[in-house]
Amino acid sequence: MTTTVLTPATTTSTRSMLVAGLAATAAASIATSAVAAAGSAAGISLDVSGAPIPVPGFASLTAVFSIVGLVLAAVLARFASHPRRAFVRTTVALTVLSLVPDLLADADPSTKALLMVTHLVAAAIVIPAVARRLRA
Repeated sequence: MTTTVLTPATTTSTRSMLVAGLAATAAASIATSAVAAAGSAAGISLDVSGAPIPVPGFASLTAVFSIVGLVLAAVLARFASHPRRAFVRTTVALTVLSLVPDLLADADPSTKALLMVTHLVAAAIVIPAVARRLRA
């Protein structure tokens, strides 16, 4: 039987990554809501398929998917031989894929663009903050 013991350095780096990731999640949630609010104030509709997306919804979804990214980072930190590279490649690919539903949405082109910008803003905040704390 094999027993795995976490060393203090592993625990500390994981904790550091999670703390930084949660701070980045909060910042990204605020930023995406601000982008949505600014777009709405500029006259860009937040309606998709005839239903409005509430501005706080941007923060909520940003937080949920950022936390999914933190779980991914924790798993990669434990099992990947190059967790930073694996995390960045995976999250960039997932960010690109997250734009597809926006392109296909039943919404005005300006709304689609605003939705895509919010995805990119969140990714630009969370991915580097988490990646910096993963082992290369």
